[in-house]
Parts: sequence; C-alpha cells; structure tokens
Amino acid sequence: MAAEQSFDVYRLPEEHEAIREAVREVCAAKVAPHAAEADETGEFPKASYDALRAADFHAPHIPVEYGGAGADALATAIVIEEVARACASSSLIPAVNKLGTMPLLLAGSEELKRKYLTPVAAGDAMFSYCLSEPEAGSDAASMTTRAVRDGDHWVLNGVKRWITNAGVSEFYTVFAVTDPAARSRGISAFVVEKSDPGVSFGAPEKKLGVKGSPTREVYLDNVRIPADRMIGAEGTGFGTAMKTLDHTRVTIAAQAVGIAQGALDYAKGYVQERKQFGKAVAEFQGVQFMLADMGMKLEAARQLTYTAAGKSERGDADLTYFGAAAKCFASDAAMEITTDAVQLLGGYGYTRDYPVERMMRDAKITQIYEGTNQVQRIVMARQLLKG
Repeated sequence: MAAEQSFDVYRLPEEHEAIREAVREVCAAKVAPHAAEADETGEFPKASYDALRAADFHAPHIPVEYGGAGADALATAIVIEEVARACASSSLIPAVNKLGTMPLLLAGSEELKRKYLTPVAAGDAMFSYCLSEPEAGSDAASMTTRAVRDGDHWVLNGVKRWITNAGVSEFYTVFAVTDPAARSRGISAFVVEKSDPGVSFGAPEKKLGVKGSPTREVYLDNVRIPADRMIGAEGTGFGTAMKTLDHTRVTIAAQAVGIAQGALDYAKGYVQERKQFGKAVAEFQGVQFMLADMGMKLEAARQLTYTAAGKSERGDADLTYFGAAAKCFASDAAMEITTDAVQLLGGYGYTRDYPVERMMRDAKITQIYEGTNQVQRIVMARQLLKG
C-alpha cells in the first residue's frame, strides 16, 4: 500500500533519527571508552565533556538566539538517552545543563538569559540546580536558605545538598526564602556564580553510582549578589522550580532508558556468545523470556518518555502527569532491566570487568533524584483526581 510510506504517526521524524546516529557515533568513539575509568576514579570525565562540547551535545536545548543548537525537548531527550547508553555520568552533562538553565528559560529576564545561557551554549560553563537541602528533600518548600534584600543587592545564606556537578559548574540556580511567612509563595530564584565571594563546596559524596558526576553540598555564606540576578519576580521561585521539574523529569526518564538500553545491548551480545550445556545461553527459553520482558519494558518506557518529551516541547496542560509518569516508569524499568542484565551474565555480571554492574548501580539514582518515585506517584494521583 502506498499509504504505508506516508503514515508518519508514531514514527520519529528523520532529523531526530539523524541526531541519534550522530550522538551514538560520538559516544562510541569518545565517551564510552572513559565510562569505566570515570566510575573507578570518581572523577568528572573531562574528555567526554570535551567530545560532547565539540559536537554541540553538551547543552543542545539552548535556543539559537543564545548561541545554542536549539534542539527541541525530544531531540534533547534522545541526546541524553544516547549518552546514558554509553556513560550515565556523562549524560548528566546535557541533563543538568538543562535542569540548571530551565528556570531562566521559563522565567528569566532577557538580560539574564543572554548573560548566562550564552557561555553555557559555547561550552565555557555548566549550570547546576540548587533546590534540595539537608532538611528539605521531597518537602522542598521547607527550605531554610535565606535571601535578604540589602539595597540593590540580595544576601544569601544557607546550605544546599545533593547538587549535581557542584564545583565543576560555573553557574547555579539557587532557591531561597525571601518571605518566611509565605511558605512556598515566599521562595525566590537567583543565579549564583561559583566565583561569588562566600560560595564554597563540601567534599564529593561517596555514591553507589554515577560516580563520574560530582555531587556536593553548596555553602552560601553571606553571598552578596546584584538584585537583577533574581530569576522572575520575587516569590515565584517555588512555582518556577516545580515547572522546571515538569520538563526535566523527561530528561531523567531518557537517561533511564539509555542506561537500560546499554545493559540490554550488552546482555544480548553476551548470551549469544556464552555457551553452556553445548549451546548458546540465548537458546534457553528461560533466558529468552527474560530478554523479551527486558525489551518490552524498555520500549514501553521509551514510548512514554518520547510522548512526554513532545508534551514538554508543546507545553501541554498534562505535562505534569506525563513527566512524572515517564520518569517513574522508565526508572523502575531501568532498575529491573539492569538487574536482569547482571543476572544474565551470571558471576561475570557481578564483576567490574563487565559494564552491567556499573549500569545497575547507575540506574538506581534515576528512581530517586528529581523527585523520588513515591513522590511521582503522588504527583500522578493528584493530577488524575483533579480531572
């Protein structure tokens, strides 16, 4: 039928497939070779960053007017997915650059966007996101970091915890209380620079996975910044933070899909080569059933993630639901798939000589950050009950 050729519903546009091929090529040559080393040493994979920057995949979402590639939300998700397939730590470069800059894209002044998005697009700086605190994790509205007005400046004091790429990033979106009596409506957002006096960092956290992406506390000790570094109007910061997460949960879903794809690809190759009882392990029905379930869960996660990415790009009213659903489903699927990949490799899967144990450790964080999966289920339920 001729109609078959023109029926493009539920098929990725050609330019998105081309982006996937381009990222995969860069990652195979210049990112994957550093993945095990970044995990072993716990050091930021600078060579991977340089490779992504050279190909314009380090912050692809930044609009063209600020020197960026202008990638849409789906293209950005595909970039993150493909980098995560090779190295989960490296996929946090494009993912956290989007997380850190999204508040500016949503609510920042034109001057702020031009000043801070341009160097990120050029690859001269990275951008981190400072919402969580030691006593304010899932309950982010309970933050205690304060910003006090002093003439034409704000003075910030507090501690932010679990900050991805802290110490490596030049710029930070920091959420702070400007009106303690107003609870979530008394929170404002600011751009803080690493070089601002009073900014310092804790020791890197000793983590289970994504070890090549530093996670540290950020200390703000009388950090004095110009008033024009506020993102949006005073008191709108918490709303901006939540809107940001609606968009960036899609990127965590994409990261989870990529990690799972890397694990499935490796396990598939292994079971076809490994022989037991005189035949390839892949010929055993029990193994085939495991592979079938892994592939099925992965594709379901990918389709939900891409649908959510489309909604992110359009700004659909149901993005909150779909962002939470994609992140929750894809991360749960990634944990199951990577765990099964370890199982399929048997004893070898449990060693660091093979990449699936790293992928299993890396997958775990996708169930936790940018809102635990328990929080995602609360978000989804509230959205469903509103309707």
